[in-house]
Amino acid sequence: MRRSVENASLTINPHPGRGGKAAGGVHPRRKMSNTYTQIYIHAVFAVQNRESLIDENWRERLYKYIISIMQNRKHKVLSIGGTKDHIHILFGFHPAQSLSSLMLTVKRDSAEWINQNRLVVGRFQWQEGYGAFSYNKSQIPNVIKYIENQEIHHASRSLTEEYRKILDDFDVKYDNRYVLYDVIEKKDAPLTGCE
Repeated sequence: MRRSVENASLTINPHPGRGGKAAGGVHPRRKMSNTYTQIYIHAVFAVQNRESLIDENWRERLYKYIISIMQNRKHKVLSIGGTKDHIHILFGFHPAQSLSSLMLTVKRDSAEWINQNRLVVGRFQWQEGYGAFSYNKSQIPNVIKYIENQEIHHASRSLTEEYRKILDDFDVKYDNRYVLYDVIEKKDAPLTGCE
């Protein structure tokens, strides 16, 4: 048996001497055939200063645009929803791209789309940062239902309350000063990296 130093992989040929394999049945260029994953992510992000800018007249078009951004990068959106000031996305995550890179792309490209289509007065921006939480397959139906019912949830609970509850449910340690910026803090809130 020989190890391939070129790519540090080891493949055994069950039929030594056939198919032009190296001595001992090892093929120096063969690698594992595929990568298999099942990663479900629930992402949450808000409009800069939590302003109510995502209008019902174009919200569905925004969701479709975000879905296309994610599908073009091999992620599978299972549910998307939100309100006038934030979005939830549940998706099957493809590990070829980092989560931070994906979220930067989604926020940057969707903000650019909103601005190019002049859907808001002034300049649209997403707030800096995002929340991302993983779920197992058995939890997916409940998360989908939760995302689809965002308007109902927010009739009695603010985004800040909702977001802190999610953080608490996942035992995420956080500093209240940096969870979400209030609309009244607009002048002091940092700009998102997606402008």
